[in-house]
Amino acid sequence: MRKRTILHKKTLTGIYRTLYRAFGPQHWWPGENPFEVAVGAILTQNTNWTNVEKAISNLKNKKALSANAMHKMQHRRLASLIKPAGYFNIKAKRLKEFLNFFIEQYSGSIKKMKAEDALFLREKLLGVHGIGPETADSILLYALEKPVFVIDTYTKRIMQRHKIVSDNTTYNEMQEMFHENLPKKTKLYNEYHALFVRLGKDYCKPEPQCRDCPLAEVSV
Repeated sequence: MRKRTILHKKTLTGIYRTLYRAFGPQHWWPGENPFEVAVGAILTQNTNWTNVEKAISNLKNKKALSANAMHKMQHRRLASLIKPAGYFNIKAKRLKEFLNFFIEQYSGSIKKMKAEDALFLREKLLGVHGIGPETADSILLYALEKPVFVIDTYTKRIMQRHKIVSDNTTYNEMQEMFHENLPKKTKLYNEYHALFVRLGKDYCKPEPQCRDCPLAEVSV
C-alpha cells in the first residue's frame, strides 16, 4: 500500500506539472463573484459552458443575478431566462431549491456560507435536491475556496485512459486519491481541475486525439 501511495503521489504531481507547462494557468472558474459561480455550477450540468454563459448573460441583462431576485422570481420566468443552458425547467427547479437552502440557512450570505466547515457544508449541499457530488464540490472549490477536488467527466476519462484508476472506481475513491496524494491547497486543486478540463476539451475527447497530447509521452 505504501508503494502504491508513493506511485500515485509521483504520478499525480507529474501530470500536473506536465499540463501546467503545456497550457499555463487557466483562470477557471469564470465568474464575477462567488454567487455567480455557484449558479454557473448548477447550470453547467449536462451542457457546455458557452450555453451557461448565455443563460447568465440573460440574468445579468434583467438585473436578476442575485439570490433575492432569483428567489422571488416565478419559476416560469426563471426558466425562460436560463433556457440557453438546456433542461431549463429542471434547472430552474434546482436553482430554486439551492436558493431556498442558501437564504434559509445563510440569509443569502456567501460570507456566512464560506465560514462553514467544508465537510459539514458538503453534506448539507448534497441534501439539496438536484445537487450531486460534482456540483457540490464545484461550489465548494470555486465559489467558496475550499480545498475539495472536483471529479468530472474529463477527470474520469483521463484517469481511466491512463490506467491510474479502473472503470469501476467511484467518485469518492477517485477524489480521495487526489486528497491523499496532493497538498490540500485550494489554488492547486482549482488549477489542476481546470487543466483536466482543458485537456479533455482539446485532446482527451470521446474520440481521443492522442498524437499531440501533452500526456502522450508521460509514463504513468
